Amino acid sequence: MRKLIFIGCIALGVLIGLVSGVNGDWGTRIVMMCIGALVGTAIGGGLTRMGSKPLPKSASWLDLPYGEGTPEDELVKNYWRDRGHAPFTKPSEVTPDRHMFDPDKLY
Repeated sequence: MRKLIFIGCIALGVLIGLVSGVNGDWGTRIVMMCIGALVGTAIGGGLTRMGSKPLPKSASWLDLPYGEGTPEDELVKNYWRDRGHAPFTKPSEVTPDRHMFDPDKLY
């Protein structure tokens, strides 16, 4: 039933967009239909989430003071990027010298 409400809101948004751009050319109609679909998606998503349980909040790491540890899920999510270092603290792989920022050494 929720899926039907969601898809119905999107279809209604597209229809309203089509009706509002009926006097324009096809480019205007398509843009208005896309805007209507976007608004219908937002409204349909809000309507389908109305009676359900709220999403769980894991705020244990939010209580820590700034700079005191890094949440494990951030380390796990960005391990491929940071290679085991804390986020955005990955050291440079070249020796610090005058040519440290040459284009062939950046990646």
